[in-house]
Amino acid sequence: MQVYFRYPERRRFLSSRIIYAIMTTSLASSRKASIDIMRGITLFLMLFVNDLYEPGVPQWMIHTKADADGMGLADWVFPGFLFMVGMSVPFAVNARIKKRSSTIFLLLHIFIRTLSLLLIGVLMLNGSSISPELTGMNRFVWILLVYLCIFLVWNHYPNNPRFKQFFRWMRWTGIAGLIFLALIYKSGTPDNPGWLITGWWGILGLIGWGYLTAAVTYLCTGEKAGAVIMVWAGFILLNILSQAGIYTMPQWWNNVFGVVSGGSVPALTLAGLIAALIIRKKKLNAMQAFWILILVGIGCLAAGFALRNWFIISKIKATPSWGMICSGISFILFALLYMLVDVMGKSRWGQPFELAGRNSLTTYLAPDIIYYLCWGLGIPLFFYKQPVNEVLAVCGSLVWATAMIFLSIGLSRWHIRLRL
Repeated sequence: MQVYFRYPERRRFLSSRIIYAIMTTSLASSRKASIDIMRGITLFLMLFVNDLYEPGVPQWMIHTKADADGMGLADWVFPGFLFMVGMSVPFAVNARIKKRSSTIFLLLHIFIRTLSLLLIGVLMLNGSSISPELTGMNRFVWILLVYLCIFLVWNHYPNNPRFKQFFRWMRWTGIAGLIFLALIYKSGTPDNPGWLITGWWGILGLIGWGYLTAAVTYLCTGEKAGAVIMVWAGFILLNILSQAGIYTMPQWWNNVFGVVSGGSVPALTLAGLIAALIIRKKKLNAMQAFWILILVGIGCLAAGFALRNWFIISKIKATPSWGMICSGISFILFALLYMLVDVMGKSRWGQPFELAGRNSLTTYLAPDIIYYLCWGLGIPLFFYKQPVNEVLAVCGSLVWATAMIFLSIGLSRWHIRLRL
């Protein structure tokens, strides 16, 4: 009987401590654990859905067709990552401000980082269209050399004075290699040859445009959430007007700035920036921030389903209904993670995701190198990609995504870590 009475007392004591922590936690400090973990989870899901063999897996896991009204798991993953890009902006900018970086230097860093993402995105996008005959190089060799040069240029080398000159030469070798590979690139046919195109900029290019809009917005507005909400609403309106055909831009503009003027990618990224400002608000305790995130998420979901009366839910078409629903999901998921990880301190389970989230570019790019090596050399690593057994197809992709998360962690320990 003595043990019976002690246990409830201890449980009530622990519960009161948790409630006290939730109600008194200050949000002024930089809380990165939940952000890194959610970024790592979205990366894991990106690797998973990108690896799925569509004819052999359940339809709800893959991208919904462009003209279909609906969405699956794969249709949320990339918007979820854009949301986390926006969430990271205030923490990254303030970290540089603490190092006494000037506004001019911050703008320069933002533009260089954006251009780097755009360049990598365009190179990855054009790899599938290369003409080996016109380029004079095997497709897989060209692509693998591009990835090698990317790692040489943007790797975060150790701060070792003995090898400083060597690392500098490695970076310049990578730059020269990218220039050479871009110059020899050819697509099309001998009668109608082509060169690099921007197209839809590729995944990393889209991230670059989203990052640019969120970072410049934050530099202009600071911690003023109301001002950011106005900018966010402006991009949502742009998305609605664009999808409704009410306004159009010249083709040359769309070829370069269409991602921004379309409104969808900036809106998804700015939603993450707003979430970050909520948890950074000094006047809010953790419980208040949690419920605000939940309510904003519910509001986004409601707006998305209301917009469905005029626009189908379609990722491929980047409709406003799809964008608002994805933002709502992201707000709610982050709120739950924030409460679990940052407030209640339950973070050990997410350490692999956290480490991968801190090394996101390597986590995303390193698997492609293995893909192209296996395809080029004919290595049957992806035997699970088949239409007969759904369990094998899905489990194979889960194992692949898990292995790539740990590969990224291992590479970072060997000082192979991309940083823009």
